[in-house]
Amino acid sequence: MGNLAEKYDLSRFDEDCSELGLVLSEKQKEQLLLYYEMLVEKNKVMNLTAVTEFQDVLLLHYLDSFCLVNLLRPEEKESFLDLGTGAGFPGVPLKILFPACSFTLADSLNKRVNFLQEVIGACGLEDIQAVHGRAEDLARQAQYRQQYTYCLSRAVAPLNILAEYCLPFVKKGGAFISYKSNSIDEEITNAGKAISLCGGKLETVVHYDLPGTDIPRTLVCIRKEKDTPAVYPRKAGTPSKKPL
Repeated sequence: MGNLAEKYDLSRFDEDCSELGLVLSEKQKEQLLLYYEMLVEKNKVMNLTAVTEFQDVLLLHYLDSFCLVNLLRPEEKESFLDLGTGAGFPGVPLKILFPACSFTLADSLNKRVNFLQEVIGACGLEDIQAVHGRAEDLARQAQYRQQYTYCLSRAVAPLNILAEYCLPFVKKGGAFISYKSNSIDEEITNAGKAISLCGGKLETVVHYDLPGTDIPRTLVCIRKEKDTPAVYPRKAGTPSKKPL
């Protein structure tokens, strides 16, 4: 990977990580920087992100992903599914941050999955896979259904739709965690039925600002209490067209 840290100013990033109680190793920084370079290069030929300026990527993608630590510090070997991972957020930064945990990155666009496989190889990441498929289809496969300690979503869909997509992947006792902006009360209320039908229960809502900013963010944690009935998720397209 070389010494990419010499090319970039990471002083603000280090301070912001410290605010989260995090100290990154030189290897972790090199992996994040290589990921950044691959992201902006690939973004020239396919639409991965509208955020490409270096400091903006550090704040709005990397640190935003890291803010999971406002809710939990995962144990070694716990498993994560990043559903609708897109360009790899929050899954890739979290894998770099917590290398002892296993990660599956799932996306419905094969071009993104191919890019993520390149990132995984170039950064030397282990115990992580990128898979192509829609949530409604993957959740019906035994290798994915109710196999994860945590399912993460940083998607823009409302919580009632995300609950039907995400909870079927979570083991009993695990949790679906949604990254959201600040205005979440109405979404939570509207999602009550979907959360309950899919075996979940709202556990906690954590409000915080992105480190070093006044940009509000929220983490919504929904605990998996019961097996998700086999009928959920419904067939492809139905959850978004007819939310529970």
